[in-house]
Amino acid sequence: MTNWFHSWRAAVRIARRDAWRYKGRSFLVLAMIALPILGVSAADLTLRSSELSTEESLARSLGAADARLTESGYGSVPVFQDPTGGTSAPAAEDDDKPFPDGGTDVTKAIPAGASVLTDSTGTAKLTTEYGLLQTEVRELKADDPMARGMLTLLDGRFPQKADEVAVTEHFLETSGLRVGSSVTARGFDRTYRITGVYELPGELTTDQVNALPGAFLGAYKKAADKAGLQRPNVSTTHLLKLSGGFTWNMVKEANTKGVVVVSRAVALDPPARSEIPLYQKEGWDPYEESPGARAAALAAVGTVVGLAMLEICLLAGPAFAVGARRSRRQLGLVGANGGDRRHIRAIVLSGGLVIGAAAAVVGTALGLILTYALRPVLEDYIGRRFGSFDIRPLELLGIALLAVLTGLFAAIVPAITSSRQSVLASLTGRRGVRRSNRVLPLVGLGAVLLGAAIALYGSVISDQFVVVAGGSAIAELGVVAMTPALVGMFGRTGRWLPLSPRLALRDAVRNRGRTAPAVAAVLAAVAGTVAVATYGASEEAQRRAEYRASLPHGAVSAFIEEDGGRDVPAVRDAVQRLLPIDLRADVDRVSVGRTGCSVYSRGSGCGLYELVIPKAHECPLWISTEENPDPLAKLSPEEIRKLSKDWRCKESDDNGVYVEGGLLIGDAKVLKVLGIKDAAAEQALAAGKLVTFAKPPVDTTGKVGIRLITDPDKADEARMKGTEPPGKVVSLPAHLATGEPRTYGVKALLTPAAAKAAGLTTVPYGALFSTDRMPGSEQRQKLDAELARLGSGVQLHVEEGYVSENGIVLLALTVFAGLVTIGAAGIATGLAQADAEADLKTLSAVGAPPRVRRTLSGFQCGVVAAMGVVLGSAAGVLPAMGLRLTEGRERQRWYEEALAQGFGDGGPAPYVPIVIPWATLATLLIVVPTGAAVLAALVTRSRGALARRAAT
Repeated sequence: MTNWFHSWRAAVRIARRDAWRYKGRSFLVLAMIALPILGVSAADLTLRSSELSTEESLARSLGAADARLTESGYGSVPVFQDPTGGTSAPAAEDDDKPFPDGGTDVTKAIPAGASVLTDSTGTAKLTTEYGLLQTEVRELKADDPMARGMLTLLDGRFPQKADEVAVTEHFLETSGLRVGSSVTARGFDRTYRITGVYELPGELTTDQVNALPGAFLGAYKKAADKAGLQRPNVSTTHLLKLSGGFTWNMVKEANTKGVVVVSRAVALDPPARSEIPLYQKEGWDPYEESPGARAAALAAVGTVVGLAMLEICLLAGPAFAVGARRSRRQLGLVGANGGDRRHIRAIVLSGGLVIGAAAAVVGTALGLILTYALRPVLEDYIGRRFGSFDIRPLELLGIALLAVLTGLFAAIVPAITSSRQSVLASLTGRRGVRRSNRVLPLVGLGAVLLGAAIALYGSVISDQFVVVAGGSAIAELGVVAMTPALVGMFGRTGRWLPLSPRLALRDAVRNRGRTAPAVAAVLAAVAGTVAVATYGASEEAQRRAEYRASLPHGAVSAFIEEDGGRDVPAVRDAVQRLLPIDLRADVDRVSVGRTGCSVYSRGSGCGLYELVIPKAHECPLWISTEENPDPLAKLSPEEIRKLSKDWRCKESDDNGVYVEGGLLIGDAKVLKVLGIKDAAAEQALAAGKLVTFAKPPVDTTGKVGIRLITDPDKADEARMKGTEPPGKVVSLPAHLATGEPRTYGVKALLTPAAAKAAGLTTVPYGALFSTDRMPGSEQRQKLDAELARLGSGVQLHVEEGYVSENGIVLLALTVFAGLVTIGAAGIATGLAQADAEADLKTLSAVGAPPRVRRTLSGFQCGVVAAMGVVLGSAAGVLPAMGLRLTEGRERQRWYEEALAQGFGDGGPAPYVPIVIPWATLATLLIVVPTGAAVLAALVTRSRGALARRAAT
C-alpha cells in the first residue's frame, strides 16, 4: 500500500511538472475539458436557481395567505383536483350531456372566520405615449400584509386612492410613461395617476397595472358596454387567511362546490397518492412522476453525457499522446532506472488526472462566477427572478468528477501505448515495428452489422424512434472501432497523389495510433451534424410540400375581431397608405347580438350564426341522435373510408381567410384579390345572390339558409340531443361556384347590400389587398409601428410563400462540425510533427525547400480532416434515413386509423421524403478539409531548429 501511494505521488509530481513545462498543450486539453464543465455547471446552477422551492413558489402565488380559491370553470359541479391546484376535472363525466361550463359562487366555499382579500384581473387598452397598449388590470390591495411577496415594489408606492395605480416596470418601459404620469383606458372617462412601479417576480415581461379593489374594472365594463367595445373578461379569486391553515379535507369539501383551491398547508405536506381522487380516475395519473418517465429522463441524460465524454476523449486522447511521445526519453529513463510498465502507465495517466482535476476546478469555478455575475441577464432572459442562488455541492462535485474521469479516460490509450515501448526504443527514439490490432476491426464490424440490423428493425418493423437511435449509435461506435482499419484502406490511394500529400497520407497510415482517434473525433462530430442536417433537410422538404398558402403570393390580409370592428377603417387606410397596394377589397362579418362582441365571444348578449346544412346533405359520419349517439359504431372501416371521400364529408384544406360561420361580406373585388376568375360568380353577386364554394349548404330550391343563434348554450344542448339549434333562419338565393377554385378559406360570399336587404347585421371585419410588388422590410416596419400606435389586435398577414426556418440551423451545425474537425485535425497534425521531426530534418538535409515542411503539415491536417469527414458523412446519413422511414410508417398508420375512425377526409396520404443535404455535405467534404489544411500550413514554421538527426 505504501509503495503504491509513493509511486503514484511521484507520477503525479512528474505529470504536474510536464503539464507546466508544455503550457500550450496543457492549456489546449484543459480548455477542451473545462469548457463543457463550465457549461454544465452553469446550466445546473441556472436550473436549480430558477427552480423555486415550495415556499418560494407559494410566496409568489399566495403571498402570506393560507389559500387561494378559484372557480373551476366547470360551473357548480363537483370537481377533483391535484394537490397543487394546477389541474382539475369534473368528478363525474357523462358523454350524453354537454361538458360542464360556467362559473360558480366561490364565497360559498369560504370557511367561517377567515380573512378574505379579493384579487381580480381583466384587460383594457390603456393610453401610452405612443398610442394604446393592451394591458392586464389587476385590482388587489397590494400593501395588505396578506399580499406580501406577490408584487415587489421598485419605486414609489402602491395605490392608496381610487384614482391611483401602480404599474409594472415592463409597462413603464413599453408605454413611455413615468411615475406621476396619467393613464386612462379607451372609451373610459376616468383618469388614473401612476404612483409606483413594481414587478411580478415570476412574470417580468407582463404589462400590468394595479388598482384598488373596485376602482377600475367595474366602471370600465359599464363604459365599454356603452361605447360598444369589448368587455373586459374579469376573473376574481379570493385569498384567505385562517387559523390552522386550509387542510386537504377542506380542499375536497370546496371541490364539491366547484371551487379549486391552492393551499399552503397541502402544498407543504401533500397527501398520499391514494388519497387524491383525481389520480384514481383512469388516464389522470401524471406520467412525469412515473418510474418510466424517470427512467427515460435518466437514459436521455446518460446518453448525452456519455456521448459528450466520448467526443472529448477522442479529441483529448491524441493530445495526451503528443505529450507521451515528446516525453518518451523521460519515460525510457524511468524504465532504465527500475520502473516497470505500471509506473509508465501511472505517469501518463497522472497527466490526465492532473489536467482533468485542473479542468474540474477551473470549469466549476468559472461556472459559479459567470452564473452569479450574469444572474440579472439570465433572469431577464427567462423572464422571472431566481428564488435564491442555489448551489448543490454534490451535483457540482459530480460534474467535477466527470472532468477528472474524462481526463483519465482520454489518457488510457496513450498510457497503454507508451508502456508497451521498450526502454531501448524510448531512449534512442526508435519506433520499432508496429502491428495493428486485428481484433478491434472485427469487433467494430460486428457492432456495425448489429447496429444496422437494430436500426433496420426499428425502421421497418417497430414504431419506436429509440430503437432506430440506439441501433444507429451502436453502428457509429462500430465505425469508430473500425477507424484504424479504414485509415489503412485510405492509404492505398496514395500512389496517385503528389509528393507532399503522399507523404502525409503514408505518415497517417503508418501511425494509426495517433491518426485513428483524431479521425474518430471528426467522424463523431460530422456524423451527428450530417444526421441532424439530413433529418432537417427532409423535414424541410416535407413542410414545403405540405405548406398551404393563406393568400395568393404577395397578397395582404388585415382583420380585427374585437370591439365590433371599431378600428377597421383606420387599419384599412394604414395598410393602403404604407404598402404597395394594387387593389383593396373591404370585408365585413355577420354579427348576432351586441355589435361589440368579439368573433368568439360567448358572453351575455353575444350570439353566433351558422350556414344550415340540409338533412340530405349532412355527412352520415357526423349525424348523431339520442337513438344513435355514435354513428360510427354501426359502420365498418371500409364503409367509413368510402364515406370519408363522399362530397358531403369532404372539407376544404384551404386556410387563410377565416371567419366564424364561414360567410364573408364583400363584393366582387374579393374574388379578384383571391385570384378567382368566375364571371358567373361575379354576376351572381351583382344580382344579390350568395355565392358559395361548397355544395352541402345549398338546398333543393337553390337557396342557402343562415341560422341566427342568440343563445349559444341552448344551441349546444340541442346539438347534443341531435336536434336543430333554436334560432331564426334567413334563406338567400345562392349560386354554387363551378370547379374547385382556391378560395383560401372563404366558404361563402355575400355583398353588403344583399346582407342589409336580408336583415343581417354586419360589422367591419377588415380588408384583403393585392400588391404590385412584395412589401419590403422598411414598409412592413412602418406599418407595424402604425398598427401598434392604433393599439388594436390586428391579424396582419403578408403572403410570402414558404419561408425556410432551417437555414440558420444548418449553417450553425456546419460551423460547429468545421470547428471540431479543424481542432481534431490540428491535434493530429501536432502529433504528426512531433513524430515526424526526424523525417523533416532529413528532408531539410537533402535540400528540400522550406515550403515542403509547411506544405506537408497542411496536408497532414487535411488528410485527417478529409478521412473523418468522409466516414462521418456516410455514418450520419444512415440514422437520419432510418428515423425518417420510421416516421413515415407511423404517419401512414395514423392516416389509416383516422380514415377508419371517420376523422379523415380522404385527402392525400402522408408525404415523408428523405432528402440528402448536398450543400452541407459539399461544405463539409471540400471546404472544411481545405480550410483545415490551409490553416495548418499558415501556422507551421517553414524552418525547424537545426539538430543532428537521431540514429534509428
